Amino acid sequence: MFVPRSAFVTKGVGKHREKLTSFEMALRDAKIAEFNIVKVSSIFPPTCKLIPLSRGLKRLKPGQVIYCVMSENSTCEPHRLIASSIGIAIPKDPNRYGYLSEHHSFGQTDSAAGDYAEDLAAYMLATILGVEFDPDKSYDEQKEVWRISGHVVRTMNVTQSAVGDKNGLWTTVITAVVFLP
Repeated sequence: MFVPRSAFVTKGVGKHREKLTSFEMALRDAKIAEFNIVKVSSIFPPTCKLIPLSRGLKRLKPGQVIYCVMSENSTCEPHRLIASSIGIAIPKDPNRYGYLSEHHSFGQTDSAAGDYAEDLAAYMLATILGVEFDPDKSYDEQKEVWRISGHVVRTMNVTQSAVGDKNGLWTTVITAVVFLP
């Protein structure tokens, strides 16, 4: 059984006249194009630690199968704003699991998409724990943490936005949380 012990976040943008190639270019920009990617659902494992991208990449080999939560978005409309974001909600207690939420949107800035994804991750964690959650009352702005039914939860996001190419090339944005053994 594979339970990840560490993970890293990455993001990228790609442009090309072919949609698939723009996706490939976004993977290259995110530095994960040389791996076989398997998308998984949204649980951040207990005791899993976030590590820097550079450290995570050193642990991988070209062709290796990697598991990740990925969000992506594409457009071929000139000047259209697109975003891809993953919200991350990790309980302070390392023995509890966290939650990752994928969000992709049109017309949202990095900040707006990232905040939405973070709120969504906190909400999804609360609902999977079966507790009440009020986003207006659960967030401690001074400490920048959520308080969900007695649990302290830290949130963050990885977000990539881009404006559609002015000449109508496909523009793709991706964000990913990559899991490592």
